[in-house]
Amino acid sequence: MSVRDSVKKHVPERFFPLLMEAGGRVMALIYRGKKYYCPCCQGTFRKMLPGGVSQRENAVCPGCNAYERHRLLWLYLNEKLAVYKREMVLLHIAPEYVFRKMFRSLPNIQYVGAGIEAPFADIEMDITAIEQEDNSYDAIICNHVLEHVPKDVQAMRELHRVLKPGGWAILQVPLDLSLENTYEDFTIQSPEERLKHFGQEDHVRLYGRDYKDRLQDAGFTVSVDRYREEFSPSVAERFRLPENEVIYLCTKTDTTDRQENSTQHRN
Repeated sequence: MSVRDSVKKHVPERFFPLLMEAGGRVMALIYRGKKYYCPCCQGTFRKMLPGGVSQRENAVCPGCNAYERHRLLWLYLNEKLAVYKREMVLLHIAPEYVFRKMFRSLPNIQYVGAGIEAPFADIEMDITAIEQEDNSYDAIICNHVLEHVPKDVQAMRELHRVLKPGGWAILQVPLDLSLENTYEDFTIQSPEERLKHFGQEDHVRLYGRDYKDRLQDAGFTVSVDRYREEFSPSVAERFRLPENEVIYLCTKTDTTDRQENSTQHRN
């Protein structure tokens, strides 16, 4: 059992934020230096921690536990979407602590963290059957969650339903760009076989290049942004950004605009 799993088993959830904060301060001191920079916590370190199934070198920020994908996404949210400016109601699925902390600190954001047995969630939520009204949220973040959800298409449709017209959602998943079509086989049940076929013991599929099509079929308009390529190699290395992550920015068409456009077309 890992240290993290042991903590989850023996420590009440209300103490998790305190433990994260205390642990982050200690690790930041141990790994302090100038070689790497984390844009999430703005810490600098001589090295970062290994992370992921393959224990990638310099993957995890010692100060805030952000992985490569978190650092890229936080830069995107700030530089491209300017989340600190616009008033919004934000739904964050299976919230990562580092994002939860930062979103809750922004006065313009009404933040809702949600999930099933998610330690940093505010409410319990099954994203395949969201018990909330249509058009409830201005923005949604669902970061590396759908690969765990058997009924992912239903989850995408539900997330589209509760997103307000004109709103945006970022729905990130691990991708294998060598695959034309998403690979899933629900006869594969054991953790060992899932690791072998899907890359992680609790994943139920491996998404391919058709991921955009799946999102569009759920109702979203999808823009694929290769934001990582905007950074120079030296900056990407200093920030430790992921090499193959692309941003899937999903929007919901304003039905009023669509109806007006349809009327103008008929006239």
